[in-house]
Amino acid sequence: MGRKSSKAKEKKQKRLEERAAMDAVCAKVDAANRLGDPLEAFPVFKKYDRNGLNVSIECKRVSGLEPATVAWAFDLTKTNMQTMYEQSEWGWKDREKREEMTDDRAWYLIAWESSSVPVAFSHFRFDVECGDEVLYCYEVQLESKVRRKGLGKFLIQILQLMANSTQMKKVMLTVFKHNHGAYQFFREALQFEIDDSSPSMSGCCGEDCSYEILSRRTKFGDSQHSHAGCCRWAHLLLPVFPPAIGLGPVTPGELQEAGVKGAVLSLTL
Repeated sequence: MGRKSSKAKEKKQKRLEERAAMDAVCAKVDAANRLGDPLEAFPVFKKYDRNGLNVSIECKRVSGLEPATVAWAFDLTKTNMQTMYEQSEWGWKDREKREEMTDDRAWYLIAWESSSVPVAFSHFRFDVECGDEVLYCYEVQLESKVRRKGLGKFLIQILQLMANSTQMKKVMLTVFKHNHGAYQFFREALQFEIDDSSPSMSGCCGEDCSYEILSRRTKFGDSQHSHAGCCRWAHLLLPVFPPAIGLGPVTPGELQEAGVKGAVLSLTL
C-alpha cells in the first residue's frame, strides 16, 4: 500500500504543478487582454514615415472600431485572400471570416493615411496555444498603394514588440503551402520557424494539410520542440500570406528583387 500511496501522491503533485503552470500562462494572457492599448508604451511605433509613406498606427479592440472600419477590413481581406482560400480544401466563406474578424478577442493594428483613410491592418489575438502564451497573427492586410514600402514588415515587427512587452512566448501565424512566395518571405525575411504544432511536425494530418504553422520566439520563449505533437484546430482557417502583407501572389523573382537572398534580410515591401 505504501508504494501505491507514494505513486498516487506523485501523480497528484504533478497535476497540481501542471495546473499551476497553466494558471500562470492564462494569467499572462488575461493581463495582456486587459490592456487598454498594448502599443501605448511605444509611441515611436505609432508612426511610419518611410519610403514615401506617412501613416499613423493605432491599436484597438475590435469593439473599439467603427463599423465602417470593420467593413473595410473585411472587404480588403476578401479582395486579397479569397482566391488563396479557394485554392485550398477550405474554400472561402463570408460568414465564417466575418465571425472570425469580429470575435470579442480580436485586436487590431490600423494604419491610417491622413488620419482618416485606413490603408493597412493586422488582426491578432493574445491566446493560449499548446500550453504556451502567444500572440497569434490572423491577418496582415495592405491596400495596393502602400505595398512594397516596408509597412507590412513594420506591422509584423510591432506584433513582435507587443509579444515581448506582454511576456508572450512567441508570435504565431498560418501560411498555405501552395503560396511558396509567402513561405519564403516568413521563413527567410522574417526568420519564422516551423512550429511544433504544425502538421508537418506533429503528424496531425501529414502531407494532406494545405498549411504550415510558423512561429518566432520572443525573449520569453522556450526552446523549440517544447510541445512536440501538439496540434490544435483553432487556427486552421487563419492563413497569412503575401496578399496579407500586401505583396500579392509573389514570385521568386519578385522576392529576389526585394532582397530575399539569405537568412538575415532587410526587405523594403
